[in-house]
Amino acid sequence: MRFPRYTSILAILGCLLGAAFADNPPAAQTAAILPPQFAGWQIQGSAQTSASPAAADPTNAAVLKEYRFTDSASATYARDDGRTLKIRAARFADTSGAFGAYLFYVQPEMTKQEIGDQGANAGEHVLFYRGNVLVDAIFSQQSAMSAAQLTELAGDLPRPRGGAANLPTFIQYLPPRGYIPLTQKYVMGPLALNSLALPVSADLVDFGASSEVSSAHYSTQTGEATLILISYPTPQLAAEHLKRIDAAHQIPAPRPGVSSIGIAPSFFDKRTGPIVAIVTGPISESDAKSLLGMVNYEATVTWNTPTSNRDVHDLYMLILNVVVLCAILSGLAIIAGVAFGGFRILMKRLYPDKVFDRPEQMEFISLHLTEVVVKGAPQNDAPGPQTPS
Repeated sequence: MRFPRYTSILAILGCLLGAAFADNPPAAQTAAILPPQFAGWQIQGSAQTSASPAAADPTNAAVLKEYRFTDSASATYARDDGRTLKIRAARFADTSGAFGAYLFYVQPEMTKQEIGDQGANAGEHVLFYRGNVLVDAIFSQQSAMSAAQLTELAGDLPRPRGGAANLPTFIQYLPPRGYIPLTQKYVMGPLALNSLALPVSADLVDFGASSEVSSAHYSTQTGEATLILISYPTPQLAAEHLKRIDAAHQIPAPRPGVSSIGIAPSFFDKRTGPIVAIVTGPISESDAKSLLGMVNYEATVTWNTPTSNRDVHDLYMLILNVVVLCAILSGLAIIAGVAFGGFRILMKRLYPDKVFDRPEQMEFISLHLTEVVVKGAPQNDAPGPQTPS
């Protein structure tokens, strides 16, 4: 018994549609930022949400927009012992935005704490980010378990997917030696850059060229220096902007008879790949060049990229959904084929030669190519007459 051809075609099309549907599910409602409870803390009332950056921080709303702010939520939690916890959470379009906002708010006098992806605290005030969410938490009374409780909260926060979960790659070229903790900054726009008072203006950085900036303070033998990395999409753009930066920071030669002491430049730069590195501060030239020498771009090509457990889970669910859909469609195709074949057999038994296999439908053309041997005729393989030589 042969199944109808259309059932196979439908099964193949169904598998392809199932794969596309599983890979691109319908747009779901944006997940809530804050959970109703965690680690014994219960939310009081409901979380206040807003899509305006001014609701998250009226003073720095424009800076939050530069970091691609999307929405925020705030709530008060309470425990049975009477303690309260006020939480403000801001969500950004990707992890880079939350990372930059976290570094914008963190202060060197805070203490680094292992919460989420990065965290710091100052007494009852705790700041951390996890994925694309920045959390600002204030305890009414801190306890020894406060960090562990916020770690549980960090695990409940929604996570970005795909490329939105990645941090900017060029920040890995900030050298660890001599770094002063909690002094790193990451800038995506001119307003955040101006707040840092760096010796490079937004016009020179040129954010219109898709540039990014990261800076940090370093301790050297002759003083404290600031290292600035400006990343551009290509080495050609980096070289072009380095020329502009050099031209803007040229110091005229001293006039004859005027001492040059006190006007020595404290600005040193170089380009490495698509990155412009700048060292500034009251340090010696040797220390500045030594710090610059630790910044070396290396182009790498990787075949395998690290994946999170969530990515592996999503891939597993995609494959599982495709297999289940193919199994369902194949089962339906088999059922349809069996039903059609059973109906055909039943009709042949009830109405033989009337519905199926009727004589006028069974006739076919035959050429009757049968070999006939005539009696007495010479055989083809008999030898012919011999010709005398």
